[in-house]
Amino acid sequence: MNQVRIIAGKWRSRKISFPDHEGLRPSPARVRETLFNWLQSDIKGAACLDLFAGSGALAVEACSRGAKHATCLEFDSETAASIQKNIERLNANEIILLQQNALVFLKNNKTNNKYDVVFLDPPFKENLLDTSIALLESNSWLTTRALIYIESDQPLERYSLPQNWMLVKQKKAGHVYYGLCQRDG
Repeated sequence: MNQVRIIAGKWRSRKISFPDHEGLRPSPARVRETLFNWLQSDIKGAACLDLFAGSGALAVEACSRGAKHATCLEFDSETAASIQKNIERLNANEIILLQQNALVFLKNNKTNNKYDVVFLDPPFKENLLDTSIALLESNSWLTTRALIYIESDQPLERYSLPQNWMLVKQKKAGHVYYGLCQRDG
């Protein structure tokens, strides 16, 4: 099992575990630190969606810093089991895990749930970003001023963002491009 350390908040310095799977790459600590610096005035009380949860580090970090709740989606059963163990170990009742395909989830919005912050960090080699972005916008998953974090191995300008999304911050760390989009209406 691999581990990642939570950077700040009520679970600061606690470690969460995740299995060693090809393509499972938690956002590096310096990327997570930058992301949550960007989100610091918006994360408290936010409803978060972690679409391709992997280690679950982004959802755990968000709730550690005061997010109201986070919904994690992870399709792989072993990876989902490790997220569930971390949720139980931290007594993180504000995190809900759904072992489900993220695209199927996005296509079938059968709730009134809308999210303030979305973490969109799919496996790089599967080319899921454009489809995920389109489904988030077209299927009413987002609040009016939602923030969407995107992580990729490609420059973010190559993706088709909806007209009402603005890329407000972006950086590169090694081979990882990441940024924050703000939705307007």
